[in-house]
Amino acid sequence: MGESGYTFSPIAILKTPFRERFGIPRQPGLADQALGKLVFSDIPHLADALKGLETFTHLWLIFVFHDLGANPGFKPTIRPPRLGGKKRVGVFATRSPHRPNPIGISVVKIESIEIVPFPLITVSGVDILDGTPILDIKPYLPYADSVPQAGAGWADEPLKVFPVVFSELAQRSVRAARGERAESTLRLMESILKWDPRPAHQKADFSGEYGIEIDFMDVRFRFDGESLSVYEIINQSKHR
Repeated sequence: MGESGYTFSPIAILKTPFRERFGIPRQPGLADQALGKLVFSDIPHLADALKGLETFTHLWLIFVFHDLGANPGFKPTIRPPRLGGKKRVGVFATRSPHRPNPIGISVVKIESIEIVPFPLITVSGVDILDGTPILDIKPYLPYADSVPQAGAGWADEPLKVFPVVFSELAQRSVRAARGERAESTLRLMESILKWDPRPAHQKADFSGEYGIEIDFMDVRFRFDGESLSVYEIINQSKHR
C-alpha cells in the first residue's frame, strides 16, 4: 500500500498566556484560570459554520505542535514527567509532542462566542502555547467523550497539588502592573504553580530558584518540598 500525503491549513490561531513551553499545564483543565482566544482565519461563511456552537459548554481543539525546533524528530520512547523523567514508555502511550505527526488535542471550556465585528471564541483551561495553529474545533459530547470507568495506565495516580505563597513584593508588582486584573492574574499564576511545573529531573532539588513567564510577567519562585514561594514578579510587557 502506497503512502499518501495530506495538507491542512489552520482555521484559527490560539492566543494564550503561555509564550514559552516551560510551565504550560501538562493537561487541559488543570489551570482553569488560563484563558485562550481563538482568532479565526478568513474562512468563507465562518459565522454560519459557528451556528449552534453556543449551545455547548466545551470544545475539542485539534492543533499542531508548531514550536518543536528545526528538527523535532520522532521519538519512539519518552520519559514522562509523571514517572520522574527516568522510566521510558512508548510515545503512543503518552501525549508527548514528539510524534510521527505533531498533532495534539485538548478539551477546553467555552467562555464566550463573539461574531461581530469578527468571530472570536474565548475558552478557558488551556494547556497550549501562544500562537498555536488550530486545525479544527469540535463540540465536546459528555455521553460519547466521557468514559468514567476508563483506566489511565501509568498516569492513573492523581497529581499532587502544592500550596503557593506570594510575597508582599510579588503581590504589589502584580497590582501595579495589572490594576483591576491583578487578582485574576494572581489566581492564574497560582493555578499553574500549584502543580509544581519544574522539570522532572529537578524535582528532588529543593535549593534552586526558578522563573516562568505567565502573561508577560516573569514569575520567580522557590520550592521547599512542601510549598512554592513566589518571591518576585517582574512585568515584562513594558520591555516589549
